[in-house]
Amino acid sequence: MTQDATVQPGPLASTDSEELKALATQLRVDSIRCSTKAGSGHPTSSLSAADVMAVLLTRHLHYDWNDPSLANNDHLIFSKGHASPLLYSMYRAVGVVDEDELIDTYRTFGARLQGHPTPTLPWVDVATGSLGQGLPVAVGVALAGRSLDKLPFHTWVLCGDSELAEGSIWEAIDKAAYYKLGNLTAIVDVNRLGQDGPTELQWDMEAYAKRVEAFGARAIVIDGHDFGQIDDALSNARSDGDTPTVILAKTIKGKGVPEVEDRNGWHGKALPDDMAEKAVAALGGPTNLRVSTLKPESGEAAIAQGTHPDVSLPRWDIGDKVATRAAFGAAVSALSARPDVVVLDGEVGNSTHAGDFKDAAPERYFEVFIAEQQLVATAVGLSVRGYIAFAASFAAFLISRPFDFIRMAGVSEATIRLVGSHAGVEIDQDGPSQMALEDIAAMRAVHGSTVLYPADAPSAARLVNAMADTKGISYLRATRGAYPVIYGPEEDFTIGGSKVHGASPDDQVTLIGAGVTLHECLSAADELAASGIKARVIDLYSVKPVDVETVRQACRDTGGRLVIAEDHYPQGGIGSAVLEALAGPDTPELHVALLSVTGLPGSGKPAELLDAAGISARHIVAAARGLANA
Repeated sequence: MTQDATVQPGPLASTDSEELKALATQLRVDSIRCSTKAGSGHPTSSLSAADVMAVLLTRHLHYDWNDPSLANNDHLIFSKGHASPLLYSMYRAVGVVDEDELIDTYRTFGARLQGHPTPTLPWVDVATGSLGQGLPVAVGVALAGRSLDKLPFHTWVLCGDSELAEGSIWEAIDKAAYYKLGNLTAIVDVNRLGQDGPTELQWDMEAYAKRVEAFGARAIVIDGHDFGQIDDALSNARSDGDTPTVILAKTIKGKGVPEVEDRNGWHGKALPDDMAEKAVAALGGPTNLRVSTLKPESGEAAIAQGTHPDVSLPRWDIGDKVATRAAFGAAVSALSARPDVVVLDGEVGNSTHAGDFKDAAPERYFEVFIAEQQLVATAVGLSVRGYIAFAASFAAFLISRPFDFIRMAGVSEATIRLVGSHAGVEIDQDGPSQMALEDIAAMRAVHGSTVLYPADAPSAARLVNAMADTKGISYLRATRGAYPVIYGPEEDFTIGGSKVHGASPDDQVTLIGAGVTLHECLSAADELAASGIKARVIDLYSVKPVDVETVRQACRDTGGRLVIAEDHYPQGGIGSAVLEALAGPDTPELHVALLSVTGLPGSGKPAELLDAAGISARHIVAAARGLANA
């Protein structure tokens, strides 16, 4: 293959096969060279898929490398992100990464070519490396193309056979079939060996195919080292239709290096210098082939970035009793005026009120059913295409089940919005299996996250509106029960802010709450005032970022006497956020009472459960009196 040569689509001729072989060989050589130079990596996992990727890159991928944001570019996601040597070698082959960067900087500190791909590189949509996630995210990308952008771009995903043991892969195939995503193709590199021995099904291609077909997708079994079969399968996959395709490519791990071919114990190991030198020489040595990919057709995205119409948020009167989950539904329905807003439901939309959006904009409402991993992954995939995706479910399941997807969304620095309802012991009689008591801690720990816990309908609505334009992963915790509206329409709620109630120079103690416990703190403050103890109350609706200055000022004004009440376990919740805000050499002596859920709750009415957990108004009053009289 000569400099800047392009293999044109069409019947595969013998000359094409020779050119493809030359490219695949270069991809193998470069995968060996960069990983051996780094002293780590996954070359054998890259060698097995080199032939498939050579054909895809030159004959089927429609992509403008000079304009990665082009609306109609295909998407290529390496779900088996550990095969990064192969991906980066492909980037060298198309000329966007040079030889020095590939060989000398792979896996080095501060470099773009990290051990697993991240969007630091403009051609990478999402970070991968946690197996079982690339294909679920691709469902969101393909869904945007098919149902929203209505563009003919194709989404390609390279999967490893080991990750087919992950349930999330099958959630993805199931939902791709349900939404008729014929614009999605998964290519499974069935190389038989995992990290520690054979995979579950090894080379039982018939078993793989039956599973794929059982979930509603089309299965194509091929020899992953036969260029003709690869080309035919990729052409077939891209043909018009409503059925997603899974290409099951039987390959040999370590293909091209006889010493490691199909041999256990070489996963995640760079070839030693002497072995690498011998292997590269046997493959013909380094080459400098450059190839071009097919150019995408022209096309425009359905949404114009950075512009949207004004949104008229719902209004309530002070004293109205409204659940914040209902306020979310009303607010997100108002946001339907923005054509970039999409809502995803986990089959509980009638309870979270996400379903309200369906009445406002049914074409942008997607039911993902009880598949929380796919729910979050779909939101991430939609964000790749620029959509503002809100994913909603019960907080206990929205955060705990797909937490690794949320964590990896943080690694991707993706922008998604999560709304979890029915949080804490307040949920009523369903019992502890339904109570999110760890969600604040989990979400505070995620890179780039925002955590919000409004106490009434107006604050919830304004925070939902703010989430739409907040970068990163934002999470709003919504309560089940209806609580009085305490804020008027003129009140503003900013990310990182708080609201202070009843502050005076004579305050003796500060009460800090959020969500349901704010109402308990306000009741406690009234009772304390009746007995001569002045207390200010902080509505800490922004748990991350926390309003550091307001918390520190209250601490100074009230002699370090703080009562923190939260409907959450004590580890990592609101109390932790407050104490972290106070850390520093200028903090006054602290006298802190942290009231939180310390035992395992049971069933009961909300008032009973709050009181049993020690976070009701009477417990707050007792703690405040103890501090004020100390």
